[in-house]
Amino acid sequence: QVQLVESGGGSVQAGDSLSLSCVASGRALRTYTVGWFRQSPGKDREFVAAIRRTNSNPYYGDSVKGRFTMSRDNAKNTVYLQMNSLKPEDTALYYCAADEGLILSSLRTASHYDYWGQGTQVTVSS
Repeated sequence: QVQLVESGGGSVQAGDSLSLSCVASGRALRTYTVGWFRQSPGKDREFVAAIRRTNSNPYYGDSVKGRFTMSRDNAKNTVYLQMNSLKPEDTALYYCAADEGLILSSLRTASHYDYWGQGTQVTVSS
């Protein structure tokens, strides 16, 4: 079983950048598909990005494509989310999630992930 801890959130101005980290413990993160999701009050959890365990190419949600970059460092058991050109609508609690095996069509669905971190808050003001 893997444990996930996110960090790097904060309060920034529109147009600024932030880098989130998700550190795993308990098991090697390279054996998991890892995703980033976000949730704002009153809204469903939204897919942000994911990297499958068998493929190093990330997949992105439409709202962040071209602005966010997800990467993984297996040696550090860590995944990252570099967020550029932040907008007020990016304000949310950001979660890291992992699952041992997801097919491509399941990557964007939060309920398919078994393991979750506690989240890190990102607030973007205009």
